Amino acid sequence: MVLLLRTFVKTPRQAWTMRRFYSSDITASAMVYSEYGQPSQVLKWHSYRLPALTSNTVHVKFLASPINPADVNMIQGAYPIKPTYQKLDAQDDKLLAVGGNEGLAQVIAVGDHVNELKIGDHVVMAKTGYGTWRTHAAGPASDFQLLPSADNVSMIQKATITVNPCTAYRMLKDFVNLKQGDYVIQNGGNSAVGQAVIQIAKAWGLKTINVVRNRPDIDVLRKELLDLGATHIITDEELSSHETRALIKSWVGNEKPLLGLNCVGGKSATEMARYLGENGKFITYGAMSRKPLSLPASLLIFKNMSFHGFWVSKWADIHPQEEKYQMLQDVTDLMSQGKLAEPKWTQVKWDEETMKQSVDQGISGFATGKQVVLF
Repeated sequence: MVLLLRTFVKTPRQAWTMRRFYSSDITASAMVYSEYGQPSQVLKWHSYRLPALTSNTVHVKFLASPINPADVNMIQGAYPIKPTYQKLDAQDDKLLAVGGNEGLAQVIAVGDHVNELKIGDHVVMAKTGYGTWRTHAAGPASDFQLLPSADNVSMIQKATITVNPCTAYRMLKDFVNLKQGDYVIQNGGNSAVGQAVIQIAKAWGLKTINVVRNRPDIDVLRKELLDLGATHIITDEELSSHETRALIKSWVGNEKPLLGLNCVGGKSATEMARYLGENGKFITYGAMSRKPLSLPASLLIFKNMSFHGFWVSKWADIHPQEEKYQMLQDVTDLMSQGKLAEPKWTQVKWDEETMKQSVDQGISGFATGKQVVLF
C-alpha cells in the first residue's frame, strides 16, 4: 500500500504551498547475489522495504518471470551484459544484484509527474539486467516498457515475450526482404526461438526447413513441429547426404533459401550454410554446440554470402521505445490471433530452495519446457 502525506510549507513570500511526500509499506522479496559463481551457491533470498514512491517513479508488482540460460550465465559472470549492483535497502549499504532478465509486471502505483504509465498497465523490462526474480520493484517509468493490450494472450506469453518471440521476429524481418512462399532454413528448429520462427513464418506465408538433432523419439518431435506449422523437418545427420540435397532441391527448385538462422554452430551450421542461395544471409544468434563456426571460402567468393550475428538485447538497447512497442504490438497480435502459441512451461514455486533447484535444473538441461516463477 502507498501512503500519500501532505504538509504545508511556508515560502519566502509567506504564501502557503502544498508539498507531497510519498511512503510505502510494501515488503518485497528477491533472489539476489553479491558475487559471481554457481547460481545455487551465490543466490540468496532477500527481503526489504520497497523504496518510497516519488512524484517521478512507479511501483510495480511482478506476476511471472522465467528462468532463462542467459540468467544463469549472468550470475556466473559469463554474459556480456553485467548485472546492476544496487542498494535495495535504504538502511543497508550492501550492493546486491537481482537475478532474472525477463518477466511480466503490473503497475500498482504512479507518481504525480508520471504520464507514460497508469495503474493496472502490464509492463516488461526496458533493458536487460534489470532483475526480475522479485515480487516488487520501484523506479522511473523509463525502466519499464508498456505492453500493448490484447485479448487471448496469457500471462505466460506476456512474461516470455521479450526474448524468444522477439528474436525470431527481428531475424525474419530485418535481414532479407522475404516474400510469401520464400524458404527459410534454420537449425535448432525445436528450440524456443526455432518454434517461434516456425509459427511467425507460417503466419507471414513463409516456408521453413527445420534442422533438429536426431533422437529416439524423432517422429514425436516431427509431429509437434509440423503441428506448429513447420514445412519440412530433417535431422542434422541427414544434412550432408546426397539424398537430402536432392530432397531439398525438389522442395525449393531454383529458389534457394536466402536466409539461414543458426543457433548451434559447429558442423551442423557449416552444412546448413551450403544450402543458401547466392547473396544469402546467414544469421548466428547462438552456439549451443559450443563449437566454432567454420565456413568454406567458396560460399563467400562464389555465392557472395554474408554472415551476421544477432543479439536481441543489443537491438533493444539501440532502438527507440516506439519501435520496440510496434514490435510488441505485432507479436501480441499474432498471439491474440492464435498464430503464436504459449510455450511449454513448468511452474516454479517462489521460495529460496525451489529457486536454487530450478536454476540448477535449467543448467543441467533436464527441465520440461520453460521454467516460470509465478508470484
